[in-house]
Amino acid sequence: MSILGDAAIVDLLKTRFVPVAVDQHDHRRRKDAEGELFAKILAQAGRDLEGTSQGFYLFSPGGKHLEFENTLSADRMKRLLDSALKKYDPKEEVPALEAGPNDERFLYQPPTDGLIVNVTSRVLGGYAEPKGESQAAYQSALGRDHLWLRKDEAEALAKGELPESVKTRIARFHLVDNTRGEPPFWKPEDLKKVELTLRDGRLAGSTRLENAKGDRGYHAQLLGFVESKEGKLTRFDVVARGDFWGEGSFTRGAPKSRFPFAVAFTLSAAKDETDPVPPGGARGNLKGYLR
Repeated sequence: MSILGDAAIVDLLKTRFVPVAVDQHDHRRRKDAEGELFAKILAQAGRDLEGTSQGFYLFSPGGKHLEFENTLSADRMKRLLDSALKKYDPKEEVPALEAGPNDERFLYQPPTDGLIVNVTSRVLGGYAEPKGESQAAYQSALGRDHLWLRKDEAEALAKGELPESVKTRIARFHLVDNTRGEPPFWKPEDLKKVELTLRDGRLAGSTRLENAKGDRGYHAQLLGFVESKEGKLTRFDVVARGDFWGEGSFTRGAPKSRFPFAVAFTLSAAKDETDPVPPGGARGNLKGYLR
């Protein structure tokens, strides 16, 4: 069972802790109060700012390190939470925090009056029998991301038009295997074919994506529905499915040879607290992503 699939862990996180999810890649580079706090926690946990700092850090409101581990095991996570609670001193003095400027390099805001589309990906087969719980968790994992649309793009889609910028953004930054970690995104020259059309509310087409070495690629068919009402986009349900092959430096463990892979796009139904989470392809590259 995964960590967040364990009811006891979820209950502890909801009642005894204040869960915060951050992008460690950005936070260890931030030059502001949040970056300083993260660096302080890393140092106490025996980590540094140079290598990866992925994992679970449990610390007090005053910034005192309690526990750390990078694990996918629910049992180990329960022990970690229990140990942290025993070490926590509720009488600890918490220094006053002074407001200061944020490092704007790592502030990502969705486009004004734009739209957010939820993106979910999954490997549909091809894995060998998993060796252990961790490998099994990776093999069954879903990749989650957001597709951000600019205001002009949302307006165009509502009119039944499919901007080239939307086609390219979907292909380059969202038709990727992000189920096992941070994926490499496609370069412009990797887009061998992106043929997508939008007619009478039906989006259809195909893509052929391959890197220069030919050791990573995705040939997929896309089909879906894009609908609008009173000039506003009300539906964006699209699925890409095809054969993927290869892996990236941080997505090791892909199935051998070609494997079935799918990506689903669904318009965010309402304002959700996860909506501001930026697309993976926008990290450090927001202008390039939205181009």
